[in-house]
Amino acid sequence: MEVKLWKDKGKKKIDPELFSLKAEELAKTIYKEKQQSRDRANKPTQIRKFYDEVIRFDGIVKANPGDFESLLPYIKMLNAKVAYANGRDLVSAGFKTFISSSLNQIQDKDDFDIFADFFEAFMGYYKYYDKKGDAILQGGAR
Repeated sequence: MEVKLWKDKGKKKIDPELFSLKAEELAKTIYKEKQQSRDRANKPTQIRKFYDEVIRFDGIVKANPGDFESLLPYIKMLNAKVAYANGRDLVSAGFKTFISSSLNQIQDKDDFDIFADFFEAFMGYYKYYDKKGDAILQGGAR
């Protein structure tokens, strides 16, 4: 599932559903891929490694906004890291697509801020599905 970070970047409009409905849909999709891999891919600890790296960069960017341009190549290096993890069946193709398509949209600090916030929302929902699992996906109580 590809995620579009902006509804209208020129007007600085974020999709009102990005951090809620879209984040939840992606988390559900990635969780289902975890189940299909018999829990080999998309373990929360593996997903968390990528999130932690994004949060590390986010902290650096917030402390030194002028350094964003020099950090961007290192941020985009997450593409190589997710490809490696996918090659080792540690993350699914869907998670790789999410990271890669999101990173390809990042051109400036505002794009990165939206991506970091979306990843945070995704992590919340992913943890929820990982804990509640099959009961929710099969229509059980939320």
